[in-house]
Amino acid sequence: MVQKSMIRFFLLLCLLCTACGRDISAVCDIVPGRMTCEYMDSPSGLDIVNPRFSWIVEAVDTMAFGQRQSAYRIEVAADPKFHAFCWDSGWVESSQTQLVVYEGAPLASDRTYYWRVRVRDGKGVESEWSPAASWSTGLFEASDWTARWIGSDEIFDSSVNPDCNISDPWFRKSIRLKKRPAKAVMFVASVGYHELYVNGRKVGDHILAPVVTDNSQRARYIAYDIAPFLQRGENVLSLWLGTSWSIFEPFRIGDKPMTPIVIAQADIRYSNDPASPADLRIVTDGSWVTHPSPNKLLGKWGMGSMGGELWDARKEIPDWNLPSCDLSTWRPATVYTPSLVLSAQNTYPNRKHDEIHPVAIEECGDGSYRVDMGVNFAGWIEADLRGEPGDRIDLLYSEREYLEMTFRNYSACILGESGRCTFRNRFNYGSGRWITVKGLREKPRLSDIRGWMVRTDYPDAASFVCSDDLQNWIYDRVKWTFENLSIGGYVVDC
Repeated sequence: MVQKSMIRFFLLLCLLCTACGRDISAVCDIVPGRMTCEYMDSPSGLDIVNPRFSWIVEAVDTMAFGQRQSAYRIEVAADPKFHAFCWDSGWVESSQTQLVVYEGAPLASDRTYYWRVRVRDGKGVESEWSPAASWSTGLFEASDWTARWIGSDEIFDSSVNPDCNISDPWFRKSIRLKKRPAKAVMFVASVGYHELYVNGRKVGDHILAPVVTDNSQRARYIAYDIAPFLQRGENVLSLWLGTSWSIFEPFRIGDKPMTPIVIAQADIRYSNDPASPADLRIVTDGSWVTHPSPNKLLGKWGMGSMGGELWDARKEIPDWNLPSCDLSTWRPATVYTPSLVLSAQNTYPNRKHDEIHPVAIEECGDGSYRVDMGVNFAGWIEADLRGEPGDRIDLLYSEREYLEMTFRNYSACILGESGRCTFRNRFNYGSGRWITVKGLREKPRLSDIRGWMVRTDYPDAASFVCSDDLQNWIYDRVKWTFENLSIGGYVVDC
């Protein structure tokens, strides 16, 4: 009896589906994947009021032919479960999969939004919804900013010294919180590079941040999620600036000082409701304090004088970004008022890639050592150095085996009291295969030196391989070259 009832139910279901013109056995030939918003995977801090969505249609059967998208539908919501809808595009008869413009309700600053897409194939069969992707907004209006630009009072003067004579400054401020916040995003823009720390921990894995822009007109900001780093009670927020573009002569304008500057703010919310008003706003202003760091730019960030970095271990303050730091020698930050437009960084950040290890170290006749990294690359090095306190060790980079240094590209380290130090790049980068090390008292070990290619973290769009080893080698070397020339959001020439 039960079996007959089930058969009748199935036949009735089939009749209903036939009447509706639907085939219950039909499966969509394609599914949406590789979803991006403004060309990026789940970007943070976008200041675009009508962002554009893209996806790739992927075949369910990779051996089938003639598969296509005939329609799409996008949903956008303010929550990951898609209860608070901001936009439903409805079904749009179109093969478009790239740069579909958001046309929903106005977006709010400093919010996270979620989107998903489903498609119809050439037969009109609907796919399932894609997994939800997300993006967060930046600060849309200039009036959203209440923070002030700050810097140190050290100003670069090229008429006094042709090379950089100012330190990369530290800044910090202590705050107290009633409890750990549910949400806290800090927006940081700088002229010159920056790193953000909360309670001694670096926030994010961006390096050489922000990406390149014309600092005679604007500065780019980055959104950092600092909520996981904050705690109940005392918290220390710290910024470390790198000189870099701040003294680049073509970016000089009258109201912008020739020193690295930063503007940052964060709204602290204890509630999980993203629309709730902020319980506390943190801003950069004259209440922050500053101190020279042990790091400084070598050269002056100009043609043929990009230099590198000098690390003076004698000036290290290990707890500079912790509550325990003695602030007696710190000074109030200087407030500046440059006429710069603030815009979000709308590209992938720079990151480290491909750790590189030396293949040989040769002792030269003058007491220096020549390190062969095995490949030409643009990026960072880290070197464990030993000697006597106060020894200066220079590292000269060369792209050519017969030259000690190319393009005046070099770094240096002054050893501290222990006679041991690890030099590492932070706010500049080098280029070359060979590193001549001067000032050491003994030959370094291969394990003492490491390198990384540094580039804008674009994902691979495609790959190539064939049966011809020569063509594979050419593809690999061309790709390596472009990877090494992709930095700061651009393909550069050096």
